Amino acid sequence: MLQAGIVGLPNVGKSTLFNAVTRTRKAEAANYPFCTIEPNTGMVTVPDARLEKLSAISHSQKIVPAVIEFVDIAGLVKGASQGEGLGNQFLGHIRNVDAVIQVVRCFSDDNIQHVHGSVDPVRDIEIINTELVLADLAAVQKRADRVAKSARGGDKAAKAEAELCQRIGLHLDAGKPANTMEFSSEDRVLLKSFGLLSLKPTLFACNVSENDLATADANPFVEKVKAYVQLHHDTQAVVISAQIESELIDLDPDEQAEFLRGLGVEESGAGALIRAAYRLLGLKTYFTTGEKETRAWTIREGNKAPQAAGVIHSDFERGFIAAECIAYDDLIRLGSFARGRDAGKLRIEGKEYVVADGDVLEFRFNV
Repeated sequence: MLQAGIVGLPNVGKSTLFNAVTRTRKAEAANYPFCTIEPNTGMVTVPDARLEKLSAISHSQKIVPAVIEFVDIAGLVKGASQGEGLGNQFLGHIRNVDAVIQVVRCFSDDNIQHVHGSVDPVRDIEIINTELVLADLAAVQKRADRVAKSARGGDKAAKAEAELCQRIGLHLDAGKPANTMEFSSEDRVLLKSFGLLSLKPTLFACNVSENDLATADANPFVEKVKAYVQLHHDTQAVVISAQIESELIDLDPDEQAEFLRGLGVEESGAGALIRAAYRLLGLKTYFTTGEKETRAWTIREGNKAPQAAGVIHSDFERGFIAAECIAYDDLIRLGSFARGRDAGKLRIEGKEYVVADGDVLEFRFNV
């Protein structure tokens, strides 16, 4: 199970957000720094409106959505890379996740203290990024020292690694995270063993107040974050109100919808954040559907049909023969598998077929 780690400065709403998206109250959320020490983990359902429509076609008895795992990581502080605020421990927790959701405070509230005494989301982002970059710089230098002797002796693998360390070191030394650097396919093979913190795919969660959610696009803090992220990271910034999410936890879906309508919004932001995290992890969804259930299955970008079959059961991959496939949009438009077949949209795909997001599949296999 791939993990997305929630990080940020202390007291920006990480634990409140974690509780909200996991629909639990596992993480302590309090108005003081470091109320979280050990990371909390929780399963998160990926919202997908396509499941209901597929279920209606198949008259399914139940729906099973895709899930990913979120990790609530304690707040980082300036100097974490030198051990401040239990920094080495917290950086180690980040090293274990596959992607990073950096929460930034985009609201003013005199009753909630900020570790730096004022609200400045861009400053906060740069503090976190600097600590990740400094930790990576130290790791790269240590690695370069380890291979230097072999590289001087003519070892080709060591020379390639030393050259990569030099390039990454120069990039990091300029204050730039590794995920903004271009790498060749050969580089990426080597990088798998580097464990760089700033290389992890990252998105930013702009945590706004309850009163600002409906007009978040005009929030000056949100505007600054989106401009900064576009310029420096080429990634996504999602607006969310952790406080609103915490109030929705105990409400049923109808009550949630009514509550949000009263605030002038259709969605609080949690769904958008979860879907963005899913994409950030390089994940896609295919579906199986029938009278028993309609289910979303999670695969990685580029997976072929046998690998997709293996997500259901290893026997499906081992004995894969073919996949009967129709695109979600075609099935919904035509209304049934029979009409899909008559229209030539229901097709048979073999072992080399790369599964597309939204494919509805049925596998043929023999073991």
